[in-house]
Amino acid sequence: MLRAVLQYSFLQNALFCALLISACCGIVGTVIVLKKQVMLSGGIAHISFGGIGLGYLLGIEPLIGAFLFAVAAALGISILGERSQQESDVATGIFWAAGMALGVLFIALTPGYPPDMASYLFGDILTVTKTDLLLALIIDFIVLFLVTAYYNYLSVYLFDAEFAAVLKVNTKLLAGLLNVVAALTIVILVRAVGIILVMALLTAPAAVASLIGSSLKTVMLAAGVITLLSCLGGLWLSYSLQIPSGAAIALFAAAIYAGAHIIKRLRSQYG
Repeated sequence: MLRAVLQYSFLQNALFCALLISACCGIVGTVIVLKKQVMLSGGIAHISFGGIGLGYLLGIEPLIGAFLFAVAAALGISILGERSQQESDVATGIFWAAGMALGVLFIALTPGYPPDMASYLFGDILTVTKTDLLLALIIDFIVLFLVTAYYNYLSVYLFDAEFAAVLKVNTKLLAGLLNVVAALTIVILVRAVGIILVMALLTAPAAVASLIGSSLKTVMLAAGVITLLSCLGGLWLSYSLQIPSGAAIALFAAAIYAGAHIIKRLRSQYG
């Protein structure tokens, strides 16, 4: 495979994409796992499908439409979530269904032959473009800047939101900002693993990292490394077995998660 990487530009793009998404995915995935917002990530991913359909209808880059839909949904869910967790869950479910329905409607209204949506639903990291890499790089800078600038506030908020409020941290603003950052990250991940498989890559590495990390910084770094291993392992499986890359990456991440829990259980039983 190494010879193929040196020979084919699409494999080089895939490796660069794996590196870039691992950075933001490790950070955002840790936030999602610690705040128990796994359904939120799945909801935003599916909502973005409406933006992809709108992009095809208007003749613009589908990912631009996905960004708009994802960010709008993240802000809407944040506002409704201020009232109660139940309202946030209900809003996520409704937006989830509405986003998918709008995507199907917009694609049906698009003139000409319907576009192939398989790469957006199931992902294909082998088809990423230079534009995708640039977008991923920009989002990496945004995520790393925000985490570095507000790390202390973020640490307190993730482990004890009530204590953060006592310290006069604007938890509502921070929650909304984190949701928007999650939305941006999720849209980038759609190109790698697809809308349907986003949750696997966002949550499995962070969940494994939380088993071995003792601090927020350690968990984020470990989650990034595990995400990269999942992408590289999935790419290797995809290239070797000629199977879809998105599914291979998601399965590799799930296998790491399952293996970590088996090891944890064996250690607890046999000391």
